[in-house]
Amino acid sequence: MPSRILRQQIARPVLEICQELRNAGERAWVVGGCVRDTLLGEPVADWDVATSALPKKVQQTFRKVIPTGIDHGTVTVLWKGSAYEVTTLRGEGAYTDGRRPDSVVFVGDIDQDLARRDFTVNAIAYDPVDGRVVDPFRGLADMRSKVLRAVGDPKERFQEDGLRILRGARFVATLDFELEDATEAAFRGALDTYRKVSPERVREEWLKAMKARAPSRAFEVMRRTGILEVAYPELLEQVGCEQNQWHAYDVWNHTMRVLDESEGDPIERMAALLHDVAKPRTRARSDKTGDWTFYHHERVGADMAERWLRDYKFSNRERELIGGLILHHLICYSSEWTDAAVRRFIKRVGPDNVEPLLRLGQADALGKGRNVEEELEALAELRSRIDEQVEQGGALTVQALAIDGDDVIQHLEGGAGPIVGQVLRELLERVIEDPSLNTRDKLMPIVEQLAPELEKQGR
Repeated sequence: MPSRILRQQIARPVLEICQELRNAGERAWVVGGCVRDTLLGEPVADWDVATSALPKKVQQTFRKVIPTGIDHGTVTVLWKGSAYEVTTLRGEGAYTDGRRPDSVVFVGDIDQDLARRDFTVNAIAYDPVDGRVVDPFRGLADMRSKVLRAVGDPKERFQEDGLRILRGARFVATLDFELEDATEAAFRGALDTYRKVSPERVREEWLKAMKARAPSRAFEVMRRTGILEVAYPELLEQVGCEQNQWHAYDVWNHTMRVLDESEGDPIERMAALLHDVAKPRTRARSDKTGDWTFYHHERVGADMAERWLRDYKFSNRERELIGGLILHHLICYSSEWTDAAVRRFIKRVGPDNVEPLLRLGQADALGKGRNVEEELEALAELRSRIDEQVEQGGALTVQALAIDGDDVIQHLEGGAGPIVGQVLRELLERVIEDPSLNTRDKLMPIVEQLAPELEKQGR
């Protein structure tokens, strides 16, 4: 890891903003995560600038400034077509709500500003005009040692803002660092403060953790420090929950392996995390084999996940995808499946969800630790057969039928209504069984016979 930053590593607009502030008689630094990521050689998502200039001076220095958080010293400078947050050096008052400071006081010393930050690796500043790194809390040394350490007294840092312990768990995964002992020990003492964190902020941190190479590192921290006891205690039921002969690990360790093996985006990885959430609640001994069974854990799990995802403000689309993947994650493919069975599988899962489900299935197989090759071979065969069916272009959704609702309505005495959808779904079942039926000439006679029968049954 380099111990210094080159000016050319800083985005040019950020350099120009810092130079403009210097021309106005002020100092400016890039700070926080953007400095950390630059030193680690990682791409920088957002550039944050700290300055000695008061907000009014920043507004006078630049033509286009939005007072986004001016009470706390932050304004947004619009420069060369992009937006950059510029914040006056500040100290902070008490955090009575456990989320944000009650007050801020502007300071003139960059060291004082860095002292309010959460972890030493985020308390490094760089002056791109002078080319000097400011590191009062030995964040560079901690980065070289791959240690995550709180700035100052960890108990004080975490009781100020409850989100910081969750950020710490996330950084353990995304940075691949280890928690310093005193820092980790202070996590449990901040759980009451953590309870005040909004569901939206928790959701954001969990999804960020899912971008790590091994997200399990974050969730292991959450497990052993009590964060999961607050955020999702049902997950802890998996710890020590023994599985059947097809698994080498308990439910928790299996889940952590599936999570790390998952190749999907953060939302798909949420499905990997939650796919077996109901196993502890559905576990029972089989009367025949004496082994553990988990009947309907996919259905119960989808319901459990839906409640939690709703509470934590996941969108309708996200909940639908995660719930669908949990519901269908038991693929149970056999070479004996007919082509029609493959087509029914695609219809049941949904054509758009087939690839995410197969990715989850692969991760699930890799996470079992037993019979892995056999399951992977079965999934590869299923994928090949799905590709064949898709290439043939058969109807897999109602929308792909050769007729539509208007064609059905003309054969119903009552006109439009729920019977229309019922007829179309029945037609799709027949077409999936025999794709050659999907022509107008073949479907319309079926409609003429089927529509009156279903309408009569519905009366």
